[in-house]
Parts: sequence; structure tokens; C-alpha cells
Amino acid sequence: MDLNNATLADLPLGVLTPTYDRSVLTAGMVHIGVGNFHRAHQAWYLHRLMQSGQAHDWAIIGAGVRAPDAVMREKLLDQDCLVTLIELDPTGRTVEVSGSMIDFLPVEQENASLIAAMSDPAIRIVSLTVTEGGYYYDPATGKLDKEHADIRHDAAHPDTPHTAFGAMVAALKARRAANEKPFTCQSCDNLQGNGDILREVICSLARLSDPDLADWIDENGAFPNSMVDCIVPATGPAELELVREIGISDAAPVTHENFRQWVIEDNFCNGRPEWEEVGVTLTNSVHDYESMKLRILNAGHQVLANAGELLRLETIADCMAHPVISKFFAKVQSEDIAPLVTPVPGMSAADYVKLVERRFANPKIYDTTRRVAFDGSSRHPGFVIPSIRDALEAGTPINGLALVEAIWARMCAGIREDGSKIEPNDPFWTDLQATAVKAKVTPIVWLEMSQVYGELAQNQIFASSFAQWLSLIWDEGVEAAINSFLSDH
Repeated sequence: MDLNNATLADLPLGVLTPTYDRSVLTAGMVHIGVGNFHRAHQAWYLHRLMQSGQAHDWAIIGAGVRAPDAVMREKLLDQDCLVTLIELDPTGRTVEVSGSMIDFLPVEQENASLIAAMSDPAIRIVSLTVTEGGYYYDPATGKLDKEHADIRHDAAHPDTPHTAFGAMVAALKARRAANEKPFTCQSCDNLQGNGDILREVICSLARLSDPDLADWIDENGAFPNSMVDCIVPATGPAELELVREIGISDAAPVTHENFRQWVIEDNFCNGRPEWEEVGVTLTNSVHDYESMKLRILNAGHQVLANAGELLRLETIADCMAHPVISKFFAKVQSEDIAPLVTPVPGMSAADYVKLVERRFANPKIYDTTRRVAFDGSSRHPGFVIPSIRDALEAGTPINGLALVEAIWARMCAGIREDGSKIEPNDPFWTDLQATAVKAKVTPIVWLEMSQVYGELAQNQIFASSFAQWLSLIWDEGVEAAINSFLSDH
């Protein structure tokens, strides 16, 4: 059965469908970066709110600024922007069609359609999932990377920008000129202080061409911090076959686990949906939730995925089923990471580790090590290295985290232990691979990547531990190094 508005009533028995009239929905949000995660998470929360009879003036218009976004646009428009969500759990599955998105803008180099849509005063929130590395943000300085070619272009040509952030600035400029309120700028990416980072990027970019506009945005706009959580694999042949077996022809189905969490700072300048009525936590203390999730779950992904790639383990669940890697995960979490994580209401760090272990071990979720290991040059600075810095300052163990970094360095050499090739898996793969090969002989050169490690190469405790682990990995292999770490009491 083709998926579209006309066939909703005829979908297979047991498939949950929208109970609201999609023809009367009006847009209140533009979302940039309509990947699987957004459709399984933020769009789902809004869909659930619409199911309760609310937020019908908050529907989502999808948008993107990259070539793959145009492919997704075509797929979704062909099925009226409906999406089949398949929740996979060891005990069964639930299938639901989400309908909170009503349109998808053309993907254009100079973003004219995107700017026009965001200039409409009916749009009160513009949200983004553009990946951790997509913000033109230098974590070492905490500032916008003003020398990046894309940013230089947008600063020189603010009315015809190439980036999502330049388009947002152009739309905010149009709203100020029309004496309209700004929209709330809402990051939904896995970045500590993601709203603060988005504020820095938007305001600093605006300041390069129009300082008065930057001041107006800073004073009148809103950039709520948030924490998002749901494991959502990429869609491939297996997922497409699964939705066909269910009886639905959907070109872009999404599988996901049976866990979701969204914690948002209640800081909006132009209204918001009543998300708290469908399980979202609205709070003015997001930081501890962010820190727990990023340092345990997201860093935990890096603990598993790089080792899994080297040993040719296909999925995160496979890594958790591996007798050595799973013990490595548990020890690094309990000794190096969790002791430095502040508990949140109703959840200790140790309990959260156990929750993450259960979620990662779900064999129904086909989450590949390759997907999780992607973009390590952003994910390690964002998820792992903050724990290293805190541990060094507190004088707590760092050997496990040093081993995690050594395994990443070994993976970036691009050859698995069985001799097979690891295909490029980072925007900076060429540089990483060249540095990883040099580090085989001289480990310190890996830590001298200051854009990743800052000044950590100068810390003798960390640098010495890293060098010992990397040498052992090259000499005896990943499992031997992990076993050495596990035997160290």
C-alpha cells in the first residue's frame, strides 16, 4: 500500500495513523536537516501532541542546505511528508505513521525559499539537526570559525547565503525590517550547550555584516539549550524490506528503539507547543541532563564503535555481545566517566550507565559501528575529551579514556586487524589517516592535533598513557590492549 494522505485509512491493521485532519494543519516551525533522528524524535513529539487535539498551528516545514536533503525532499513529498516509524524492541514492535510535517522546501544554493519561509511571522521556531560538526564552531576558542570559506561567503553576501546559519540571519533581518518578532532558534544536535553555541554562531555571523542586526537578535531572540535522546539507525535495504513486509510502500521509513527523551530549556521568544504534555521535560537546568547523556551515552558509542570497526563487528549490539569489548565499556564507564557525572532527578550516573547498556544491547536495533564511528573529529572533542579534562583536574583515572583515544587513532589508520580497508568515515579523514600512520611510530603527533585535543599533548599523565596504549595496540592488537586494561586493578 502506497503511503499518502489518501491511503491512511487503508493501511494494514495495527498500524497507528494520525487521528487529526492534516488538511487543516498550518505551519509554525521550520526544521533544517530532516534526517532519521528528527523524524523519529522531535517530529514524533509534535505528532503525539497533535494526536491529543493540540498544536495544529505548529506543523513542520522541512528544509535542508545539502544535496542529500534534495533527495529526502523528493521522497517525502511523494508521500505527503508522512513517515512510517517502526519501534523495535526485543519483545516486539510498534508501527506508527507520523504526520506532523506538511511540506519540504526546495533545496537551493542561495536558499531563497528557505529565507522566505523563515521570514513569515507564522514561523515561530526554526530548529536544526545538522550534526555536531556542522556549526562552523571552534570548540577550542568557543567562537565562530570566521575564516571558514562558507562563513566568509555568507559574511560578504548576506542576502544570498550558502549556510543554514546565513539563511537564518537573512530571515531574521527581514523580520526586523518588517517589525516582526524573531523566531526562536532551537538546536537539536548533540552539543553541550547547543543553544549557547547556536547563539554564538548566529550572532557572530550577523555581526560580520550588520552589527546592529546582531545586537537585535541577541537582545530579542532565544536560543534554548536542549538534550535529545533516541537511538535511530540509518535506513538501508533491511529497513526498506521491513516496511514492505509490514505492507507499506514508504521510501523513507525510520526504525528506532523504544526509548525517547527530550529535555529543553524553557526559553522561547515567540511561543512554543505544549511539549510537556507528551513527556518532554521543560526546565531551566538542562546542563546536568546534557552532561549525563553526552558523556555516558554518546561517549559510550565511541568506546564501542572504534574497537568494533577494528574487529569488524557490524553493529553496536554486536559490540555489546562481544565478551571483551562489553567489559571494556563497563569498566571505562564505571571508573573513568560516571564518577564525574552529576546525577539528575530520578537518575544516578550508575543507573544511567545500566540503562544505556540495556539500550545498546538491543539486537533488534541495527545500528552500525560505521554510523556511530562517523565524524570522530567532532564526536571525540564533544563527548570523550571533556571527561579526560575533568578527570585530570580531579586526579581520577584516565587510563581507560586514554585507551579509547588510542583505539580511535588506530582505527583512523584505515586498516582493520584482518587487513581489510576502513573506508573514509570523517570529513577530515585524509588528515586523520596521515596523522594516524605517523602516530604508529611517534604517538604524540596524534595528540598534537590541537583542534581536537587542545593542550592535552602537554599533559604527561595523559600523553604517556596514550602512547603506551597505542604502541601496545599496534604490537599486539586491540583485544590484547583491552585485556591488559581489564586486568589492571
